[in-house]
Amino acid sequence: MARRPSHAAALCVLLTAVGLTGCQRQDTTELTVAAAASLEGVFTELAGPFEDEHELRLRFSFAGSQELAAQIVQGAPYDVFASADTAQMTAVGEHALDPVLFATNELALIVPDGNPAGVTGLADLATGDVTVVLCAEQVPCGAATTRLMAATGEEIPADSLERDVTSVLTKVRMGEADAGIVYRTDALSARDDVETVPLPEGREAGIVNEYPVSALAEADDPALAGAFVSYMLSDVAQDALREAGFGTPGTEDASS
Repeated sequence: MARRPSHAAALCVLLTAVGLTGCQRQDTTELTVAAAASLEGVFTELAGPFEDEHELRLRFSFAGSQELAAQIVQGAPYDVFASADTAQMTAVGEHALDPVLFATNELALIVPDGNPAGVTGLADLATGDVTVVLCAEQVPCGAATTRLMAATGEEIPADSLERDVTSVLTKVRMGEADAGIVYRTDALSARDDVETVPLPEGREAGIVNEYPVSALAEADDPALAGAFVSYMLSDVAQDALREAGFGTPGTEDASS
């Protein structure tokens, strides 16, 4: 299968065709990874070592896993897919080649710094007295929140349903909502911009998202796509994932 040229390379081909010069040859190999929004921080951190080892450039597309899965089914030119749950990996069907689990994540209840609404736990979100923002149900974080509500019997009226977990985090950070439910890793990444309120119900109910990663059937270079999958299971990647707050294969939960 022919390797996809970069946008810059495509532009140079066009300029050459019309008799213009000044473009340098673009031969850099690219690997395009579609990854859940919650992976943006750690994947960006891990990009450099992989790029150096394989002499290529990683291009990431971060979004809600359900959005990425739909793009893959519709023919988007991705080489690798890393999903925030197994359901969206299953949704891409034969496009995924031998997915493997490489991380887990748990839900976290967050509030803006200072907790202006005085939220003390999940029950406060069900009263309707606070502004709550959640992931839409089709998003892995939203699906996990739905499972949490079913397990606890708490119905949480959402003032806004977001297309990915990063949007929930942003609204809480900006003070546009009194509370939101995200992943533990998102709460950690926000540092002092948000506060985490205990959510023991999640762990008691066993609400844990498993993250699979897979090379895709349409990959330009299946060997390189497979190398990225293997990289996610390496000691370097697993250490970085744990540092970011993810659980990893062989650990009991995301707090390990």
